[in-house]
Amino acid sequence: MRFVLRRLLLFVVALLAISVAVFAMLRILPGDVAAVMAGVNSPPERVAQLRAELGLDRPLPVQYLDWCGALVRGDFGTSMLTGRSITTQVGARAAVTFPLIILGLVIAMLIGIPLGCAAALARGRRSRAIYRLVSIIGGAIPALWGGMLLILLFGRGVGLLGVLPSQGFPTSGWGTPGAALASLALPALSVGVIVGASLMRYTRSALGEFVASGYIEMAMSCGMTRTQAVLHVGLRLAMPQMVSVVGLTFAEMITGVMVIENLFALPGLGTGLVTDVGNRDLIAVQGELFMLAAFFLLIGLVVDLAHRALDPRLKASADGNEVSA
Repeated sequence: MRFVLRRLLLFVVALLAISVAVFAMLRILPGDVAAVMAGVNSPPERVAQLRAELGLDRPLPVQYLDWCGALVRGDFGTSMLTGRSITTQVGARAAVTFPLIILGLVIAMLIGIPLGCAAALARGRRSRAIYRLVSIIGGAIPALWGGMLLILLFGRGVGLLGVLPSQGFPTSGWGTPGAALASLALPALSVGVIVGASLMRYTRSALGEFVASGYIEMAMSCGMTRTQAVLHVGLRLAMPQMVSVVGLTFAEMITGVMVIENLFALPGLGTGLVTDVGNRDLIAVQGELFMLAAFFLLIGLVVDLAHRALDPRLKASADGNEVSA
C-alpha cells in the first residue's frame, strides 16, 4: 500500500508539472495567442473580442487556475474551429486510434514473441544470423514506405490483390464493425510489422539472459526439454520485463501511428492534432496535449504497478531495504 501511495503521489505531481508545461508552452509562443488564432488579417477588434472570450485578458495565474479547475471537472474546453467539446472530439478520434494501436500491438506480439523465442532457441550460427537479419530488416522499414507497399499489394482499387480498403474510415464508425476492422487492417499490419521486430529483439534478449543462466539447466534437470524449459520457465521469468516493454510500446504507439493515420486518411488522434495545429486551434491543442501526456503517465503508472505485482523479487528487495534501514 505504501508503494502504491508513493506512485500515486508521483503521478499527481507529474500531472501538475505537465499541466504547467503545456499551459506555459502555448503562452510563450511568439506573438499573441488570440492574434494567431484569429488570423493574420483580422482587425484589432476581433482579436480583442477573442482575447476576452478565451479569458486571455486576465492574469496568467488566474488563467491557469481556471483551466485546472475545468480539467478537474472533466471540461477540456471547446474547439474554436468546430464549436464541439474537446472531450467529445478527442473521444471520437480515440475510437479510431486506440483500436488501431491495439490491433497493431496484437499483430506485433503474434510476430515478435514467437520469432524472439525461436531466435533464443536457435543454436546454429546460420539460423541465429537469419533471425538477427529479420529483426534488423523489420525494424528498419520506414512506416511510410511499409504502408505504401501494403497499399500497392492489398489496397482496394490500386493494389495487385485489391482485397482491403486503403483510405478512410466508415462514416458510421463502429456501427459497422466489419467495415471498421477492414479499414484498420492495413494500417495495423504496417504498425505491427515494425513494432513486432522490436518485440522480437526484446524477447530474444530477455530469454537469452535466462538461457545463459542456471534456471534453464535446473528446469531441464527436472525432466524438461530445452525448448520446454525456455518456453515455460524462461518466458515466465521474463514476463515482468515483457509487460513493461509492451506497456511502454503501447504508449509510444499513440504518437507513432501519426504517420500511418495520415497515410491511410484515418480520422484519429494524430491526424486531428496535426489538423488542429495547422488550423491554429490552440485551445484544442492545449487540451489534447494534456490528455495525451496524462495517458502516457497513466500507462507508466500501470506498468510500474504490474511489474511490481508480477516480480516478487522487487517486493522482497524493498522489504529488505526497509528492514535494514
